[in-house]
Amino acid sequence: MDLQLAGRRAVVTGSSGGIGATTVGILAAEGCDVLVHGRNAEAAEEVARRAAEHGVRADVVLGDLGEPGGAERVAAAALNFGVHILVNNAGPFLEHDWDCVRPEDWQAAFDGNVFSAARLTQALLPSLRAHGWGRVINIGSRAVRTPLPNMVEYSAAKAAVVNMTTSLAGHLAGTGVTANCVSPGVVETSSMRRMFEERGETAADAAARYAPNPVGRLGRAEDIAGAVLYLASPLADYVNGIELRVDGGITGTP
Repeated sequence: MDLQLAGRRAVVTGSSGGIGATTVGILAAEGCDVLVHGRNAEAAEEVARRAAEHGVRADVVLGDLGEPGGAERVAAAALNFGVHILVNNAGPFLEHDWDCVRPEDWQAAFDGNVFSAARLTQALLPSLRAHGWGRVINIGSRAVRTPLPNMVEYSAAKAAVVNMTTSLAGHLAGTGVTANCVSPGVVETSSMRRMFEERGETAADAAARYAPNPVGRLGRAEDIAGAVLYLASPLADYVNGIELRVDGGITGTP
């Protein structure tokens, strides 16, 4: 199936590894030019190199979105790249419960997951409107619907991301630019595997503990990237303001 993405241009934040890197790869395979973002130059360059093998343009922008001026620098590179598609994938998380979470942990969670995405989105909106077609795709979390007791500030921040997405979709009415959110379940990325190994857990143990969903397994980066790919494509022109939960069914129905 032709997803009509050839010649489009996308920036994916936090794409030097994990879900972001997989998303870059699947967009490039569909003919979409990609701007890879990360903090590790070597990792980001490798993702861009693999993307370029699909015959598309693949550039790199480095920077910490949580630092002052970081989002603005990435936005400037994205504007220069001429992006039509913004995927706000970067989203740091740490484990804190209500007994140990500190005010600075709340600040860091919202800086990394909400404020950075808001700043980047706001900086790109005039350009997206000028194109007359565009996509803003935010990455949420299953924690939006089922807050994680060991990630209280992260769960709240991701809920704010979904709220922000709905607000943005209404704001962009009639512009040809849509805003949607993809909320993953627990995804078995390399960082998650390291965490499981440190705790002496197998993938099966982790699935039973973290993702007792009807599908019966942890998520894969490809599961999330596929959802982003659809929402990024012109085939999703009539999909706007939604939270697409890709979590194996763990959150159930509304």
